[in-house]
Amino acid sequence: MSMTSPSGRGLRLAVNLVLLVVGLLFALPLLWMVLASVDASATLALQAPSLTLDNFAKVLTPDLAGLPLLNSFLLSAGCAVITVALATLAAYPLSRYRTKFNKRFLYTLLFATSLPMTVLMVPVYSLFAQLNLIDSLPGTTLFLAASELPWAIWLMKNFVDSVPTELEEAAWVDGASSMRALWTIIVPLIRPGLAVVGIYVFSHAWGNFFVPYVLLLSQQYQPAAVSIFTFFGEYGAVAYGQLAAYSLVYSAPVLALYAFVWKSLGGGSALAGAMKG
Repeated sequence: MSMTSPSGRGLRLAVNLVLLVVGLLFALPLLWMVLASVDASATLALQAPSLTLDNFAKVLTPDLAGLPLLNSFLLSAGCAVITVALATLAAYPLSRYRTKFNKRFLYTLLFATSLPMTVLMVPVYSLFAQLNLIDSLPGTTLFLAASELPWAIWLMKNFVDSVPTELEEAAWVDGASSMRALWTIIVPLIRPGLAVVGIYVFSHAWGNFFVPYVLLLSQQYQPAAVSIFTFFGEYGAVAYGQLAAYSLVYSAPVLALYAFVWKSLGGGSALAGAMKG
């Protein structure tokens, strides 16, 4: 019995239509945000703007944008640095030293990544209250880093696995310790992996609303993801123009970080040519 398959042209047309619909679903909200940010009478509808920069002038104030963005940066950068450093230190022995506990430990990490944050927040809030860490920016940063560690270790281990062990063995012959080999050989070669984990952790912490909303009560410590609620009125009234302008300002640091890292890495792999010679 012969099986029929869709023609190549029909299949390509169907795939292109699906991709077009998905692209529009992503593009239309972004287009609305750009147009509404410069619209003097912005609504929820996608419309031609009455051009003005008043929306940006109203949101770019120290209290509304300056301090919340600074808090977001401190939270996100601290979380990214701690997560990348600890994930690298944890991934290296998991990659290089085989024990009977490795697989169980990795499966435990995989299970930890599946736990929803809402399930953890009640005991975490109780623990933070007992340790007097409620309304603490460093405490919240440490918890965000801890919540990102399971998948970061899993991902970082794959990058360390891709580095040939012959490079370290040559360093060991020259008298280098394991930590020195990690710092001088592994870390430079897995720079793309460090960048991937760092960007993802930074952007995830930058957009995290729930954890800072629960653990940071004072307005002076709240990040931009929480302070964006300022634009939602008590009776359902929303300042759409200011909300769109604030959203653009809020998105700019993450996009700038991505562009900077992408340009710095050049889109190439640091592993290229590692084994030459």
